[in-house]
Amino acid sequence: MRMSSRLRQLGRERPVAITAVVSAIGYALVAGAFTGMIPLFPALGRDTVLLFGHLIAAVNTAALGAILLGVRYIKRDEVEKHRAAMLVAFALILVFLVLYLWKVGGGFEKSITASGLPKIAYLLMLAVHILLSVVAVPVVLYAVVLGLSHTPAELRDTHHARVGRIAVATWSVSLALGVITYVLLNHVYGWEPRHATVLALVGVRPAVDRIVSALDPTA
Repeated sequence: MRMSSRLRQLGRERPVAITAVVSAIGYALVAGAFTGMIPLFPALGRDTVLLFGHLIAAVNTAALGAILLGVRYIKRDEVEKHRAAMLVAFALILVFLVLYLWKVGGGFEKSITASGLPKIAYLLMLAVHILLSVVAVPVVLYAVVLGLSHTPAELRDTHHARVGRIAVATWSVSLALGVITYVLLNHVYGWEPRHATVLALVGVRPAVDRIVSALDPTA
């Protein structure tokens, strides 16, 4: 109880600092997973990698549904239901993060087999998805920190509502695009394993080659 009170007080006093630290840890874990610098996860077989991809899509779909429910609740001024829905969405994102890091760190990546306009459209959606997922991390964390450390009445005097709207927009669009690219990659055009480039032949894992698909949580 005392530790919980201390953490809540810290969240009230230094929400920006907490957000920055946790965001940095998250970015470092993701970067470490897809560059191989943080070998935390055991190797996955082909079937397990495919299973993880499907699970990630299901988790992200559920998270998107929870977010939309949370938005609906807050518009009705049902604060407690809004809080519960958003915490469920946040918990699902943590589940996604574990699955995603394990999939990237212990498995392989995919490259879509489409060509022409379909491939361009896929890559554009994927690029927006990646950008928004990166941007969403600190704003979502900041909104969550404020929500957990303040009462509903106290939140009215914070930036929670303003930041929350940005978090919902970036988070939900990123999740939606992630699910769409998953469907295109796995159920419409098909995929093939992404192989290392020439840089890998000299012992350097090419982050540039990996960044598009490695940051895709539903590929």
